[in-house]
Amino acid sequence: MDQRIKINSDYEDSKSVVKEVKGKHSEVEVMNCKGIRGIKARKLETMAASQSQPPAIKFWAAAALVLVTLLWVCVLQLATVLNEENTVSSSFYNPLSSPERIYKNNGYLVVIANGGLNQRRLAIADMVVIARYINATLIVPLFDNGTYWNDKSTFADIYDLNHFITSLRDEVRIVEELPPELKRREESESIYSMVPISFASLTYYYEKVIPRIQKRGVLHFSLTDARLANNGLPDEVQKLRCRVNYEALKFTQPIEETGRKIVSLLRQRGPFLVLHLRYEKDMVAFTGCVQGLTKEEIKEVTEMRYFYEGWKHKPIDAKRRREHGSCPLTPEETALILQALGIDRNTTIYIAAGKIYNEEKRMANLAMAFPNLVRKELVLEPSDLKPFLNHADQMAALDYIVAIESNIFIPTFGGNMAKAVEGHRRYMGFKTTVVLNRAFLVRLIDDYKKGRLSWDEFALLVKKSHEHRTGNPGRRKEIPDHPRLEDFFYSNPQECLPPIS
Repeated sequence: MDQRIKINSDYEDSKSVVKEVKGKHSEVEVMNCKGIRGIKARKLETMAASQSQPPAIKFWAAAALVLVTLLWVCVLQLATVLNEENTVSSSFYNPLSSPERIYKNNGYLVVIANGGLNQRRLAIADMVVIARYINATLIVPLFDNGTYWNDKSTFADIYDLNHFITSLRDEVRIVEELPPELKRREESESIYSMVPISFASLTYYYEKVIPRIQKRGVLHFSLTDARLANNGLPDEVQKLRCRVNYEALKFTQPIEETGRKIVSLLRQRGPFLVLHLRYEKDMVAFTGCVQGLTKEEIKEVTEMRYFYEGWKHKPIDAKRRREHGSCPLTPEETALILQALGIDRNTTIYIAAGKIYNEEKRMANLAMAFPNLVRKELVLEPSDLKPFLNHADQMAALDYIVAIESNIFIPTFGGNMAKAVEGHRRYMGFKTTVVLNRAFLVRLIDDYKKGRLSWDEFALLVKKSHEHRTGNPGRRKEIPDHPRLEDFFYSNPQECLPPIS
């Protein structure tokens, strides 16, 4: 990495791709005039010969010609089918041209996706894969709406439902609801539900899940996040995960169009950076990272953490968490890091996040260092955002679209959106994503603030430590006995990317 991170558009890469495509299309062989004259001569000879043949010979010749024609048509159709089967994993295949996969249905799988937008998204991709390999019919995923965000959006409110079902029909059968007789039974009897183990192999689903779904006919998964292993799965399984996540899970048209509008308006200002600044009140409370807060603020976020079921209801050592890199960077720390990385102060920085906790106070340093901070609320007219207000997941979907299209993406915490966007940007051609080493950075920040490092020393160490943390090709870190500590599949879906040289 140079002394400064440069934000460049992808126009030059686009030009080279266009030239390559044009070159390929220009390689068309044209038959010369001599060849055409030869063909005409042979046709005349054939016609003359046929006129001298008796009627019986003419009949059999015609019959033979029809038979050959029919055989040729069959060959062409077979070649077309084979070609479609070979291009199923392509980003450009037409889902309507893919035949429906026929298989003996072991039962119906009902899944309740928990968490926020991105946690649900990645879980749904895994549930599709699981349904496919246990030969089940997947019911369109339900959302657990009893979360902090209290968003009542359904799957169809966020994703293109018809595209989701039809684009995957050659792999798995997906339906909107149970058949009437099973639906009545589920309503009158207790629901048979289970929670699959985390980071499970396909063997687990073959041995533990198939017998249960076959016996019952319907099986519910009440938790869906991280229920499939990162590693040790066949490449075809990993590629199907990518196909679901990057191609089948397409946002609804209103979300797509609004997200693209934000991108277009930002590009009119020039190259832009998306900062996923995780410093909302719920994030501060959930992590227990209270450095820089007043006593009153610490009391407020601690009470919030104890209020929500499923959050950590015991004391948290904030200092230790921060030293281990388990805390999101504060807005003040983020300002220092962006300056040290050499981001130009006039760069347009799009904040992809919810409302920052005590925003006016905590964002002052960042706004002073980078005056061109924007959010979707500042880029769009109020009327543009009106349909999405009070729907946290739909608002997050807009940020997701802007994040994958930005020139640079920098998350300040390694949550689900950070991982999902990092992997999506790799899939889109290894677009620059700066993955911050928070454990190392907080030590540098502390040393700088205590006068142990000059600014030049601090900036040099920040740059050097992130030279190879920009979303370039690389292999996932595997820790078989501790899957939570290894690299997440969706942050680096290497099986779906060009081979690493």
